Amino acid sequence: MTKKQRAEIVMTELEKLYPIVPIPLDHNDPFTLLVAVALSAQTTDKKVNQISPKLFEVAGDPFKMMELEVDEIKYLIKEIGLANTKAKNLKRMAELLVERHDGIVPQTFEELENLPGVGHKTASVVMSQAFGVPAFPVDTHIHRLMIQWKLTSGKNVVETEKDAKKLFPREIWNKLHLQIIFYGREYSPARGNKENDFITKMLFE
Repeated sequence: MTKKQRAEIVMTELEKLYPIVPIPLDHNDPFTLLVAVALSAQTTDKKVNQISPKLFEVAGDPFKMMELEVDEIKYLIKEIGLANTKAKNLKRMAELLVERHDGIVPQTFEELENLPGVGHKTASVVMSQAFGVPAFPVDTHIHRLMIQWKLTSGKNVVETEKDAKKLFPREIWNKLHLQIIFYGREYSPARGNKENDFITKMLFE
């Protein structure tokens, strides 16, 4: 089976499983999505969704966020990993959004990636899910499954993203990256039982 054939099977099966894919992080607008994605680094989406409502209640826009002290932000997000660094980044991010962009989340990769705590993956999620711009954010689930399905030999998420973009049609990137994440969590966890991982079995048995 060629790589292209394997990719076709993956797309077909994921579309059957997840015809509609919700965005895993709860948010109200581009700013709260940006904050939620920044908070999700090395933390589960579930945990972020548990703590974000209180944060958004107090600081649901950059103007309110920048008024908070770092310690106040840290207190609101203390249950998630790297709370210290994330609190500093969120305050500075809010300040820069107000200074540079009148409090509006910019719609380019470059401007987003110039904000504190916003890497390429975070920018890709915001561009794809908030603004509908085709992007293929690669997280650890996607990187692992792309290697498992022999759709990439990428040594890191950057290389895997390049391979994914070559392999899959641009018009489905925004949906497909979420479908792969959901599949990884449900059927092929990094640690645990892979008995139900039927796509891998289809490709290699």
